Amino acid sequence: MAQALIKVLVVDDNRIIRHLLRLTFSNQARYEIFEADSGEQALPLVLRERPDVILLDILMPGELDGVELCKMIKSWEDCRKCKIIFLSGCGQQQDLKLGMEVGADLYITKPFSPMQLLESVEKLLAT
Repeated sequence: MAQALIKVLVVDDNRIIRHLLRLTFSNQARYEIFEADSGEQALPLVLRERPDVILLDILMPGELDGVELCKMIKSWEDCRKCKIIFLSGCGQQQDLKLGMEVGADLYITKPFSPMQLLESVEKLLAT
């Protein structure tokens, strides 16, 4: 029996970051990648695809930044098991604290190592 694909949603307004993450996870046959460039674009994807992992930037254009999107997702019963990893250039202690307070499972600051991120996702999914 085939193993179900792990759905990963990448939400970042930076096209290069999205491309890098797509390449990183596409090299692993067990991942299905979805992309959004804003919180508003991510919402319908979250509801339709029910991703296992969301890689989420904090600072994005529009009304719905990463912090607000994380709060929304973690408040929905159907999405509580979704693992959220903030990938952000905001690296101050108060940023990390806020990220964890709103429900993130992990907070990684940019720049980051794609291979270390992949390892972190694997560890998070194993818990």
